[in-house]
Order: sequence, then C-alpha cells, then structure tokens
Amino acid sequence: MTGVLEELKALEPLFHRTEHGTTRGAFEAMTAPDFWEVGASGARYDREFVWSVLERRYAEDAPDEWETSDFACRPLGGETYLLTYRLRQGSRLSRRVTVWERADAGWRAVYHQGTGLAPG
Repeated sequence: MTGVLEELKALEPLFHRTEHGTTRGAFEAMTAPDFWEVGASGARYDREFVWSVLERRYAEDAPDEWETSDFACRPLGGETYLLTYRLRQGSRLSRRVTVWERADAGWRAVYHQGTGLAPG
C-alpha cells in the first residue's frame, strides 16, 4: 500500500502539478472519461467544465504554491483507490478526496471533492 500512496501523493493536488502537463491532452490522460468533481460550494462539475476553468488558470500567471499534508489511502477494489489529504492555499484550508484508478496508461482520476475547513 505504501507504494500506491507515494505514487498518488506525487499527483496531488490534482490539476495543480504543472509538471504533469497543462494541455487538454494531459488533462484527458489524467482523468477518466466520466470524471466529475464536487466543489466546496457543493456544486457538481463535469470534466469539460473543469478543463475550461483550468485552461484559463494555466493561461494566467504561474500557479500558487500549495501545501499538502495528512495523506491517507484506502483500496476500494481492483485497481481503484480513495486518497484523502489536507490542502493549504495561503490562508484557506480544505480537506480533499480523489478516487484514482490505475489504467493501462497510468493513474487517472475518477472523482474529486474539496471541502473547506473552518480556520482554527
């Protein structure tokens, strides 16, 4: 399990590791075709919407430095894993979850969610 955890930690925070690519092709390779996420607001976003937001972000200045911690990983069956962690973006703190699956071409995200945490 330690090997899987280390591989997945290297991919997070999801979509904010520019070394994994910032193009549509890279994004499609790192997500399942039916990928979706739930934002801190509780809104559901599909793959195409997420890509459109990322495309605008990548066209702007370099991404902010974000700090991850408290990683945990749990197998869900087959080659699918639940990864949880905390993310600090400046003064904003959130709990994150990504469901990852190991595909022929490597890891790809199936689902992602971020939930804001109260300061303190």
